Amino acid sequence: MPRILMIATSADRMIPGDEPTGVWLEELTTPYYAFRDAGAEVTLASITGGPIPVDARSLGPRGENDASVERYLDDPKLQAEVATTPAFTAVDPSSFDAVFLPGGHGTMFDYPENPQLAQLIERFDREGKVIAAVCHGPAGLVAARKPDGTPFVAGRRLAAFTDSEERAVGLDQAVPFLLETRLRELGALHEGAGDWEAFAVRDQRLVTGQNPASATRTAALVMEILNEGGS
Repeated sequence: MPRILMIATSADRMIPGDEPTGVWLEELTTPYYAFRDAGAEVTLASITGGPIPVDARSLGPRGENDASVERYLDDPKLQAEVATTPAFTAVDPSSFDAVFLPGGHGTMFDYPENPQLAQLIERFDREGKVIAAVCHGPAGLVAARKPDGTPFVAGRRLAAFTDSEERAVGLDQAVPFLLETRLRELGALHEGAGDWEAFAVRDQRLVTGQNPASATRTAALVMEILNEGGS
């Protein structure tokens, strides 16, 4: 049974402003259920522990959400997990086969430059484990380095929330940097589809998706790698 560590944001505000933020719920629930339904064991954690803040914009009235979000609304077990996560630093990473970083604008404020997260990414890469992220989740890759000190993303194909999409939602001035631009500056081979189109990229054991609609494909690619075993 594959074991997957999901690490969500703990940021509930867009600093230095007061704009509420958090995880984009679909980007957590879609992969979580996809992994569980495929037979994987999922451990949910967050940056600082405690409740994961959910971006209110990602949660609509009953019956108007993505199917995975509707399932979550009827799932008190997962709701309890979201409300009481351990800090990822309190979880032993050695027994996990993959790490998954869901997005949401909160990630832009506590994933980047987090030294423990950067070290975890470097360790998983060095040990040949799967690293995956969707939408703003790749913000957790920007501080990671390869053993030679070069950026983890340099020369790697990946997808992330595009600059065009950030401008379209009107938050390009609220985030500390544009994610696509930063990844390109670090040497990533960024790829993308049109705004809001589902798009995910696999580069060896790195999997990334562009936006909320890409969560399903991103999760499927993770399971594809895990089902390949050591290849």
